[in-house]
Amino acid sequence: MLSPRLEPPCTLDDDVEVDDRLVTDMREQGKQIMPEIQDALDDYFDEYEVLAVEMPLMEPIEGEEGYKFKGFIDAIVATPDGKVHIFDWKTCSWGWDARKRSDALVTYQLTLYKHFFAQKMNVNSKDVETHFALLKRTAKKNRVEFFRVTSGPRKTQNALKLMTTALYNIKNQRYIKNRLSCTGGFGCKFYNTEHCP
Repeated sequence: MLSPRLEPPCTLDDDVEVDDRLVTDMREQGKQIMPEIQDALDDYFDEYEVLAVEMPLMEPIEGEEGYKFKGFIDAIVATPDGKVHIFDWKTCSWGWDARKRSDALVTYQLTLYKHFFAQKMNVNSKDVETHFALLKRTAKKNRVEFFRVTSGPRKTQNALKLMTTALYNIKNQRYIKNRLSCTGGFGCKFYNTEHCP
């Protein structure tokens, strides 16, 4: 059966408060979602073969000596038409709206997975398709939803450019701050300290 990874609980700093009720709720929601994954995939494809789950990528980045692209592809399946399909599992409450589904910064993850998967496996990227698999925690029905994300040459070029720009800035210690993260949500432990003037 094709299923998302289940990871052991992470170790948190002492100053991070864990909401035990939320953890319990998520475990129960996961138990409801898991049995629906196989049926949803069977509905999505008439026929398929699971090739891999949790496939690691650690691929050299062209023009970036000493840097590699690291990722883990959640699931890879093949269909009789000769296509290979890459899936990334995403948990959410009830689903994603159209804006989130088309957000370049969200979908570039799959675009980069496709590029580096094709590079690693020495296959034509035209034979690789990408999909998100939404695992909806609070939905009452249709808790598993698959949808395709297109990743053509122009989008791949844009994703690679964004990645190399980020590497350039990291190498030159030019860090971009999201000031909305300073105090919102969990806050930042470096806020108003010597490390963040």
